[in-house]
Amino acid sequence: MARFAHTVTVAALDRGWFEEAAGALVDLLDASREGPGGSVVLTDGRPVEGLRLLKGRHLRPGARYGEVPAAPEGAGEVPVEHAGAGEVPVEHAGAGAGDSPGAPQAVVLRTWRPSHSVEVESLVEEDGMSLKVGLRLSEPRRPRAVELSLSGQKPGGGSLYRFSGRGKADLAAWWAAVDRLPSAPPAARAPVSGRAVHRLAKARLTLTPRPAENGSWRITVVLSVRGRWLLRPVGAVVLFFARGPVERGLREAAETAAEEWNTALAELTPLHGEALRAEIADALVNPDGSTAL
Repeated sequence: MARFAHTVTVAALDRGWFEEAAGALVDLLDASREGPGGSVVLTDGRPVEGLRLLKGRHLRPGARYGEVPAAPEGAGEVPVEHAGAGEVPVEHAGAGAGDSPGAPQAVVLRTWRPSHSVEVESLVEEDGMSLKVGLRLSEPRRPRAVELSLSGQKPGGGSLYRFSGRGKADLAAWWAAVDRLPSAPPAARAPVSGRAVHRLAKARLTLTPRPAENGSWRITVVLSVRGRWLLRPVGAVVLFFARGPVERGLREAAETAAEEWNTALAELTPLHGEALRAEIADALVNPDGSTAL
């Protein structure tokens, strides 16, 4: 097994503000309703940009969301299908979406219980690959965990074109890890971890944070890779020669992500209460507008 690690320093995110913003976003969506042509509108009547109900009932299991391609001139609005809302398998979530070049994919809502969990699934087809993605958020109003699952394949491509993966961010464990003293040892278990499996190899990625002396966070990223079954010796040889590029790739990816995170936080102007709620509502209606939150 080959192991690669790199540590970056990032600006700390305020837990109270994060949970307040998450709760405000969930409440805004929970109070939204279906508008004309399948649009999703907030309580003030403004439509959410890029979110349109394609089939089913809004915020009910089986509801399918996406973008409706522009209808030919004079064809009128594309109707929303309300029948059979709970019977939409994810394999058909993108049905019709892939029939025309550049058509957007759709997302199926599996669970909407804001006090407990929210779960969505999507089937994306791009460059001949079919990718099924699932996302589950626990206790959305004060997020405790985010779980991601994915599986991909190339139709007719055989087992070499199939892979799967799962990941989880335990947010409760993350906050506990960054609330330690800077001199304390890092958390024994990584709050963020993910695994990917392919016929030829397995990979595991972990993120472990710890507080720095200046109030920022130091995050250690660890990537472990190993071959599978009889291919382990071959994989060991390949990784021996590829170690340099893999280490460089991990380092560059981690540094780029840290830089983007720091830039994003620096651009935020923390708001609270009704001001925060109003700013999030404006961002839902006009994502390219103000960045102050």
